[in-house]
Amino acid sequence: MVMIRIRSRDGIERLSIGNPNITIGELKTLIESQLHVPVSQQTLSLNQNLLLAKTPADRAQFSDLSDPKTLISSLNIGHGSIVYLHYDGEREIVTARRPSFTPAGSFGRKMTMDDLIAKQMRVTRQESPHCELVSFDRDAANAFQHYVNDTLAFGVKRGGFMYGTVADTGKVEVDFIYEPAQVGTEERLMLMRDSDEEKLVDAIAMGLGMRRVGFIFTQTIEQNKEEYTMSNLEVAQAAELHAESGLKEWVTAVVKLNVNEDGGADVHFEAFQMSDMCVRLFKEGWFDLEAGKEGEKVDPKMSRMKKDVVVGGKDVKEVDNDFFLVVVKISDHQGPLSSTFPIENRSTPVTMRALKTHLERSRSLPFVKRISDFHLLLALARFLDINADIPALTECVRTQTPVTEGYQLLIESMANAAA
Repeated sequence: MVMIRIRSRDGIERLSIGNPNITIGELKTLIESQLHVPVSQQTLSLNQNLLLAKTPADRAQFSDLSDPKTLISSLNIGHGSIVYLHYDGEREIVTARRPSFTPAGSFGRKMTMDDLIAKQMRVTRQESPHCELVSFDRDAANAFQHYVNDTLAFGVKRGGFMYGTVADTGKVEVDFIYEPAQVGTEERLMLMRDSDEEKLVDAIAMGLGMRRVGFIFTQTIEQNKEEYTMSNLEVAQAAELHAESGLKEWVTAVVKLNVNEDGGADVHFEAFQMSDMCVRLFKEGWFDLEAGKEGEKVDPKMSRMKKDVVVGGKDVKEVDNDFFLVVVKISDHQGPLSSTFPIENRSTPVTMRALKTHLERSRSLPFVKRISDFHLLLALARFLDINADIPALTECVRTQTPVTEGYQLLIESMANAAA
């Protein structure tokens, strides 16, 4: 007997196959008989991204298991393999479940208040994001991915906070990325957050008419070998930052290195929102953040809860991470800021000598253009008054109006002092 795992929006289910040499068409028939999904509604693929496809056109791109005459053995589908299933509509999930309530005095345990609360915590997919679209400033996105690609070689994780604007329609525009001090490994990203520095960043953003709108991080080459969109560690971190923001349009962006058709590598951006249920579960303390810390083996594709939740009609303590992800469309634009000044908290410290070099290189431009770079403004802000100087300079940058002679002389003297 061959057992194949079928992974759908309802989690992972097992499919029993007597003959390992069946065709794709026969596999679909078995799925219909055992899992109650009509053949006409099934889309199958060996690519996990099928589960993130929202429209028929998106699903049509997953054609690797579309030929009903193909033998599954020719596709290396055998015992223990995972096949991804997308279907529309509802179905009856047949599972052996314990009674939902045991009256006092009968055999079995009484249902506690925690049990009753858990019964109401049903984890389902969120079909639509609150963010209509996220658009990345090209220079900011390139400055982030080039450092990860050229310097870190996607060997360790890197992250940052995205700043920009949110339109009434739900469209988010990212105009700069602030990179806090951090330590990255192959699987973990630890942000060494500095509240004083973040106050300066938020003050600059406010003066520019912007705010913090999301979190961006990279996945490593080793992670790309795994079969997940986001790991359990990434889901927990993204949910924490989303909950902290209080912004319903908050975006989580993932940057990874993908192998293209020619065997080369392309940097790929993906954008998501953590579902409302995911953020709620995190805020209410359902995530088991200690899982795996004592050397226990955990599946990175699953997020462990402290108590049972209901997924697809089943009581489970582990939830497929994909249940928590809502896909957001991506675009790009040319924003109002440049990204040519050295970026904070990287391997090379930013000094005032960099300010002198930057000003000399851009001397043909109007002074306001020369300082229209968030990372330059952050370097200056460490020596300026947060309540007077920063608002005055950022107002000039926001409106692209001339910088007063006093501030020009001050900035140039700071640059010349470093020579």
